[in-house]
Amino acid sequence: MTNLAAGPTISADDRRLKRAKKAALAAFLGGALEYYDFFIYATAASLIFSKIFFPAGDPTTALLASFATFGVAYVARPFGAVLFGHLGDKMGRKSTLVLTLVMMGAATFLIGVLPDFTTAGYWAPALLVLLRLMQGLSAGAETAGASALTTEEAPVGRRGFFASFAMSGISFGIVLASLAFLPVAAMNEADRLAWGWRIPFWLSIIVLFVAYMVRRSLEEPEVFEEKHDKGEIVKLPFAKMFSTHPAQFFQVALMSFETVTNTFMQSFGLAYAVSVGVDAATMLWVSILGNVIAIATQPLLARLSDSFGRRKVFITGVVGSGIMIFVYFFVISTANVPMIFLVSTLITAGTYSASNAIYPAWFSELFNVKVRYTGMAIGLQIGILCAGFTPLLGTALVGATKANWGPAAWIVAASSLLAVAGALWAKETSETPLRELGNPVP
Repeated sequence: MTNLAAGPTISADDRRLKRAKKAALAAFLGGALEYYDFFIYATAASLIFSKIFFPAGDPTTALLASFATFGVAYVARPFGAVLFGHLGDKMGRKSTLVLTLVMMGAATFLIGVLPDFTTAGYWAPALLVLLRLMQGLSAGAETAGASALTTEEAPVGRRGFFASFAMSGISFGIVLASLAFLPVAAMNEADRLAWGWRIPFWLSIIVLFVAYMVRRSLEEPEVFEEKHDKGEIVKLPFAKMFSTHPAQFFQVALMSFETVTNTFMQSFGLAYAVSVGVDAATMLWVSILGNVIAIATQPLLARLSDSFGRRKVFITGVVGSGIMIFVYFFVISTANVPMIFLVSTLITAGTYSASNAIYPAWFSELFNVKVRYTGMAIGLQIGILCAGFTPLLGTALVGATKANWGPAAWIVAASSLLAVAGALWAKETSETPLRELGNPVP
């Protein structure tokens, strides 16, 4: 006799789908927090920090110093990738992701309470760098961990789609950060520099709380639990990864140069636009529009990669971004606001999304489950480390000549070529069964 009190039986496929949706939500919220923090820092580094955390003097020198503090987090990211990648492959995805989330949120909130240079002298930039390093350590493993977990939980044939929600979360985080900075940009400069800039940093605590509540309820992926129960977890994932997956590591490192496009648009592009007379609030709205649309387009583009392959969609996006960046900087130099909106949206929600939405699944799929967290985290952060300092290089090469945007565009184009080289080298993995992914070659 059927036990009606027990309720309907949930099939294995339904249970897997439910777990995949929860993993995708957790990845979305974690990505939102990470890039909310990233973007408010990038915005503040472009508009605020050069004026309050460094000695008065040459504005260009102060801006370079501000962008240097932006870049130091990228130095910390590979170390975070090694540390948290090790924990993620040894102890599990869930607990590691909770730890990186709390670390990122705490560092961001504390930046909002730092004293400025006039109050604390050189302690002010020193503390700013320390907290920025904390952000970098946690960010070094956040996207990789969320991508690995979501890929391992996704239903057959939909790994690209579900893993892409980490990237949609990033777009959502940029939107939230832009909205948080809009009232700050509208303030008079005295209030903005005195206390207004702090509000977006304090508001990060709300995103942290919501993301924490979802992430702590996650389960470990079954494919990881199988290895753990059989005693097949490796002692040193870092060493094992380099001995079994050296090619995949370099492939991911090269392909991660696709992030240079976004880094330039969100940091250098903002500062450059303001220098040619485009209002900062206008550029924030430009970012909001592109990323609102990208929240929707990235899962759709990732779904295409489930059907047609990772490589085709990824390369199409990277090449498109490398070409469109010249148009982007040109329209900024003319201060043509409608064209800035159009071109920025075509890149953010189109070409860049076409590559960005693919990498969470593709990079994860290149590695075996035993070293997946470590391999993706370290490989990704090596490329992103270079990306973090490209705005500094672009600012130095462009200098004070407002028409000299060419070097910045060529840096992005060259980075795009490196990403294409990595994609051509990497294996197509969209149709490979989950338990066969990344099987090492002796």
